[in-house]
Amino acid sequence: MAKGGIPMSDLGNREVFSRNLKYYMKLYDKSRREVATDLNISYTTFTSWLKGTNYPRIDKIEKLANYFRINKADLIEDKYKDSSDGYYADPEVAELAEELRMNPEYRILFDASKNLTKDDVNTVLKIIEGLKAREGK
Repeated sequence: MAKGGIPMSDLGNREVFSRNLKYYMKLYDKSRREVATDLNISYTTFTSWLKGTNYPRIDKIEKLANYFRINKADLIEDKYKDSSDGYYADPEVAELAEELRMNPEYRILFDASKNLTKDDVNTVLKIIEGLKAREGK
């Protein structure tokens, strides 16, 4: 048992869900209020999921998965439990791989860069940096 008589597995599930939900909110640049409003979920309830205080019912998990265009498992499974179990030992690499998986635009750029020389890649990076500077990002 953990806090207040709550089984450790329940506590772990809430923490995993909270971490995964935060990850997808950051990936899609969504605020708490925005997701709660878009899905017609009370802000307080949504915040309790983010804090790991409560765990949503399966219908809400499904709503969230559809919203982020991911599988329910992406929200409830512990991807970083043990790096030896996962494909990527480095969480930063795993995050980049997930962005490639979720965003077709990034995949196109990645595929296009496969056969470039190091100089070509540096040239493309300078172009991207110039575009970002022009847009103030």
